[in-house]
Amino acid sequence: MPLTLHVDSDRWRDHLRSTWNPDIVPVAKGNGYGFGNHRLIAESRALGARTVGVGTYFEVPADPREDVVVLTPWRPFLEMSHSKNVIHTVSRLADLVSIPAGSRVLIEVQTSMRRHGIGARELRHTMLLNALDRIRFEGWSLHFPMGAGGTSANVREAAQLAKAATDVRRGALWVSHVPAQKLGDIGENVKLRMGTALWLGDRGALTVRATVLDVHSVRRGERVGYRQRRVSGDGHILVVSGGTAHGVGLEAPTAAATVRQRAIAMAKGSLDAAGMALSPFTIEGKQRWFAEPPHMQASMLFLPSAVAPPAVGDTIGVDVRFTTTSFDKVSMD
Repeated sequence: MPLTLHVDSDRWRDHLRSTWNPDIVPVAKGNGYGFGNHRLIAESRALGARTVGVGTYFEVPADPREDVVVLTPWRPFLEMSHSKNVIHTVSRLADLVSIPAGSRVLIEVQTSMRRHGIGARELRHTMLLNALDRIRFEGWSLHFPMGAGGTSANVREAAQLAKAATDVRRGALWVSHVPAQKLGDIGENVKLRMGTALWLGDRGALTVRATVLDVHSVRRGERVGYRQRRVSGDGHILVVSGGTAHGVGLEAPTAAATVRQRAIAMAKGSLDAAGMALSPFTIEGKQRWFAEPPHMQASMLFLPSAVAPPAVGDTIGVDVRFTTTSFDKVSMD
């Protein structure tokens, strides 16, 4: 039985239409923000988008109808797509002179992200100026940080780098993580790459449900699961769809920045060290504890005796990170 993403399709598409405009380049990458890249490219097409962004060359459709920007910079050791619809990103001078002549190219300029990009001081380098005549120049790429307080700083930095770049060669500016209403403050012909805010911008249109696969009554001290842990009280063990293969229970390093966030992370780490971990599954409006770490396809939860257990075949809510979860089924309700 499936772990399902339920989509209120009318509400979701209303959000897409109200958010998208011709200056926005929809991004479909990774797991497709939970929807799958194929679906997102089809939705982009329905919106009227003539260009989409993907993360890697492996995500380029076999026969793209629209222009496809590959966001990961090209390297000579990568197997590149030779489709005339593919726009490559180049972020190093050495790669700029190595990419096949006539390739459609965005030149990435280094920002405060310090991830990829040619430094502002190198924009007038002879290697770059000469390369501009052998490639099909599609513009400049600028990728900025995320997070609170970064919006105004990103716009200021974008305007400064945009001027430095367009003084070298006029062209479109392709930016990420800048508010759509601020594009005019950056320069002319600015394109905004957008993923999360477009596809996941209205979370109220999205609901995730897991299926209850089994229910077992247990007494305090009885052992359960692969690791034979003892249960802390009387209650029920629930086996529900959704495990590590779906991305459930997997975590990235914490992004805690404030004292409160760090304190929460430390408290959570202490619980984990003691073998106690809250699951993302909810029953009667409350997150429930994992009985043990999740399995590949399913998870085991402990439900105390004070709470009536759901029946086999019922569904329960799940709070997941959409960019790291693979659903068995996407239901367009």
